[in-house]
Amino acid sequence: MNDRRSRRYRTGPLLACIFVVLHSAAAFPQSGAPNVVLVITDDQGYGDFGATGNAIIETPNLDAMAQRSAWMKTFYVSPVCSPTRANLLTGRYNYRTRCIDTFVGRSMMDPAEVTLAEALRDAGYATGIFGKWHLGDCYPMRAQDQGFEESLVLRGGGLAQPADPPENRDRYTDPILFHNGEAQQTKGYCTDVYFDAAMHFIDRAHQQKRPFFTYIATNAPHGPFHDVPEALRQHYLSKDLNSLMIGVPEGRREKEFDTLTRVAAMITNVDENMGRLFVHLDSLGLTDNTLVIFTNDNGPATSRYAGPFRGQKSEVYEGGVRSPLWLQWPARLKAGTSREEPVAHYDVMPTILEACGVAPPAGVQLDGRSFLPLLLDPAAAWPERTLFIQTHRGDVPQRYHQFMARDRQWKLLHASGFGNESFQGEPRFELYNLLADPGERSDLAATHPDVVARLRSAYDNWFDDVSATRPDNYAPPRIVIGTEHERVTHLTRQDWRNATWDKSAAGHWEVEFAEAGNYTFTINCFVNPVAGTIQLDVGNTVQRAALSANTANAKFENIPVAAGRTTIQARIHCEDDDAGAYQVTVERSHE
Repeated sequence: MNDRRSRRYRTGPLLACIFVVLHSAAAFPQSGAPNVVLVITDDQGYGDFGATGNAIIETPNLDAMAQRSAWMKTFYVSPVCSPTRANLLTGRYNYRTRCIDTFVGRSMMDPAEVTLAEALRDAGYATGIFGKWHLGDCYPMRAQDQGFEESLVLRGGGLAQPADPPENRDRYTDPILFHNGEAQQTKGYCTDVYFDAAMHFIDRAHQQKRPFFTYIATNAPHGPFHDVPEALRQHYLSKDLNSLMIGVPEGRREKEFDTLTRVAAMITNVDENMGRLFVHLDSLGLTDNTLVIFTNDNGPATSRYAGPFRGQKSEVYEGGVRSPLWLQWPARLKAGTSREEPVAHYDVMPTILEACGVAPPAGVQLDGRSFLPLLLDPAAAWPERTLFIQTHRGDVPQRYHQFMARDRQWKLLHASGFGNESFQGEPRFELYNLLADPGERSDLAATHPDVVARLRSAYDNWFDDVSATRPDNYAPPRIVIGTEHERVTHLTRQDWRNATWDKSAAGHWEVEFAEAGNYTFTINCFVNPVAGTIQLDVGNTVQRAALSANTANAKFENIPVAAGRTTIQARIHCEDDDAGAYQVTVERSHE
């Protein structure tokens, strides 16, 4: 037995099987093309691994993977979820893709974008996603519309959020997920379910002799933290976690300790599932020629250890935008290889395509470039360039708001605040020499105005370029209703416009009806203890109905709707309250 087969991994229980359907491919990639497994966790920071210096949170399988892998040690992501995923899956700056934020219609990716899944599917790969998509919940923006033959996903940005079915509001265990667009009751903890489904997908692709691209995107360790693997939480309750709570004031440490035990439990559960995945690949004889990539989507969501860096999720300091990037591929990549050149999430797609021998999509401007040559050849050239990352709240990106520009040595940033939608005025630039000061402790903007001016000019050119990708570059894509691709459309607060997730908010959805006809609208309300009125606006057509006390739903049937673009809004009036619906379901009426 070779050493790869005899490795010891920590394993967890194998949960209920989830049936995976694969479509046959018309074309097959070249012989010897690698399989690809891309794993991305949610809100797991750079410092949440033993391999990056964390002595308390237990990640033995990922630490072992790091030893077996090549490691890009200066890897950047966006400071929040959706922008990272758009960059990762398109090889393009997310500002080109219409995905500029994480919610209220600002995290939907333009369906014209060509994803990594589409490129690999068209080359003959079986493509599957398991977990978090977060780039649009409705046609034509769903994962299955964007190249994934198999999808088992949650809606919106996470379980227990407003995009979820109401039954999911308080659970990560036994969640309702969406299998190729259809609601499916699952059994088990969500992370276990994703890995189970991914491994069954791998089994079927292997049986069909197809190479596979398996994208596992956990929503752990993202909050809420009420539902975590309990045995692991109890394990961490007995540990001293004080050294991990960075900058937490004394009055919050008890609550933060409880949160950290839950985060740690979810992280170790991910690690256990990675162990199961490695065992599974070994059992099928696939380890040598499978490229397994592991990364995070942004920094930690709580004030905790981030390795040598400062900052956390939503911030453009290193702790908010740095992630490990481990690439295990025994057939091609030498274990222990590491490179320091700065690379970013938009470099991952071109790297995977080169590894698979698949040409970049024709007619698409990729902003990233493959770093595979760096891992294969210590002498490979890597021309100097500047990396740009910017993410903040708001409908339209603002120049200099919450951005960073990084070359090999220097980093210019403006930390204006992710939630600060009203940023105005002159930016307060900060400049750091990251080769000498990776912790960003010494701001050198005042003493190196020439570097500030150079990076500011490069940023200005970048911002002008990405903002001019299309005439209406930052208008959100529209949800398309009434097609055979999605018989029932679920409109949620995740995708509505001009509102928030607050219970009293009242937004609207920007949609396009593919065909004229009669449609049925089902309004899901927050349960109100008093009677009131519900109003449905479809463009200029207004429908009203009485709403009884303690009622959760109302239905408007056979409403005639013209084909074309319009808006939908549903509001509930109860005494002095006026709020938007929780969700709206739209279905073509049976005629």
